[in-house]
Amino acid sequence: MTELRDAALASKAWPFEEARRILKRYEKKPPEKGYVLFETGYGPSGLPHIGTFGEVARTTMIRRAFEVISDIPTRLICFSDDLDGMRKVPGNVPNQDRLREDLQRPLTSVYDPFETHESFGHHNNAMLRRFLDTFGFEYEFISATEFYRSGRFDEILLRAAEKYDDLMAIMLKSLREERAATYSIFLPIHPETGRVLYVPMKNVDAAKGEITFDDEDGKEWTLPVTGGNVKLQWKPDFGARWAALSVDFEMYGKDHSTNTPIYDGICRTLGVRPPEHFTYELFLDDKGQKISKSSGNGISIDEWLTYASSESLSYFMYQKPKTAKRLWWDVIPKCVDEYHQQLRAYPTQDLKAQLNNPVFHIHGGNVPVSTLDVPFGMLLNLASAAGAESKDQMWGFISRYAPDASPETHPDLDAAAGYAVAYYNDYVKPNKTFRAPTDLEREALTELRDGLANWDGAADAEALQSLVFSCGRERFDPMRDWFKAIYEVLLGASQGPRFGSFIALYGVENSIGLIDKGLAGEL
Repeated sequence: MTELRDAALASKAWPFEEARRILKRYEKKPPEKGYVLFETGYGPSGLPHIGTFGEVARTTMIRRAFEVISDIPTRLICFSDDLDGMRKVPGNVPNQDRLREDLQRPLTSVYDPFETHESFGHHNNAMLRRFLDTFGFEYEFISATEFYRSGRFDEILLRAAEKYDDLMAIMLKSLREERAATYSIFLPIHPETGRVLYVPMKNVDAAKGEITFDDEDGKEWTLPVTGGNVKLQWKPDFGARWAALSVDFEMYGKDHSTNTPIYDGICRTLGVRPPEHFTYELFLDDKGQKISKSSGNGISIDEWLTYASSESLSYFMYQKPKTAKRLWWDVIPKCVDEYHQQLRAYPTQDLKAQLNNPVFHIHGGNVPVSTLDVPFGMLLNLASAAGAESKDQMWGFISRYAPDASPETHPDLDAAAGYAVAYYNDYVKPNKTFRAPTDLEREALTELRDGLANWDGAADAEALQSLVFSCGRERFDPMRDWFKAIYEVLLGASQGPRFGSFIALYGVENSIGLIDKGLAGEL
């Protein structure tokens, strides 16, 4: 354990770097609350999405890294902002006319359009918890509604009333003049309509812990700030929640980065040290535009899991979190294969390299053995060439290529075969474009076809690759033009597998037939 901890304290892997920053908070004395608190927040105005997964997965990686370098206990809280008023009706839910009746009411007081839960907020919270449980995340769930109404937030809300002018000063500096004129950090919840009100304060009585305001009809009300009668605007709420829970770490997207000084200032003004924070870059679509859950221009969590494992998605999330990354269909096969490459490398690495290996952080040090003996990219090309409609068809080829493998002994390979069929039929097949070979390419392909027809040895991938290479060596410079021609003429794509390995998997006779079809223009 000492060796592991010493290596982790020196590791340059980003989860360990973040964990060391958190540990430094307590280099003089341990936390008074007895644990280090990690938090991730969620706005339940819609359903959980791939960004939610990334935030919890990355926070979990840092939490696990912290547990390697420190004996201080840890907790991870997932906080749902379900007391927020519903500002607009989501476009992807039923019973929208009924929902419009509840606009501006807290999400946990809004009608559930699915009619399965007490409210829309309760429905989305259940979806979030089921979502997190599916991936095996260890967390504690807190509802903002329960947090405010149970009194757990009362101490901080009373302090906010005492520090009202100071908190307002922080906020007003960030607001336009028009908004500042009516802004208040407090949002009263109307005692009769239940709506969250955006109205100015007539008076804030710190001694009594009360606010006075006029509602939208001009009627004056006085309410206590405690007990769920009032909630905080979202920016003050962010920092106040840090103070109330004594949060030590929270990460959020780059779109929050300009608010960080505000969140920190709110927390400090309420008398608590702000947490360490980590700002990650946002995801981009195929056109380089920021992915938005409302515009649907990215990949959803369900779509990724239709074509690959959750571990491959965790691998994607691990990579360079401070760099904007394309989250598009073509990254899925690459992530699957790179994840399994790292799994295979892990047992051969020394401790330093293992701690820098993404799979250590994906699996919390309990790293499994890969049973993906055929790369996912190769399986995709097999599905393409064979026109596979099921993984049983795929196993017909796989069993010949790897006779010791079976669905029972190689579950990764079995799952990947099914994923490859789905990915090929849904994404690759509709986009395949074959072309006829040039005269030079036809000459090389004919030589390859004849070489395979005369092949009398075992279907050895290296020997077959040598044959493929020899057919193009004297004809193409650079050689990548030869391989590009193979892929475009035979597979309908500009990129493809190591072709000798593909022949060994698909079979020599089948490969001859594929070349014949390509030469005849029948693909």
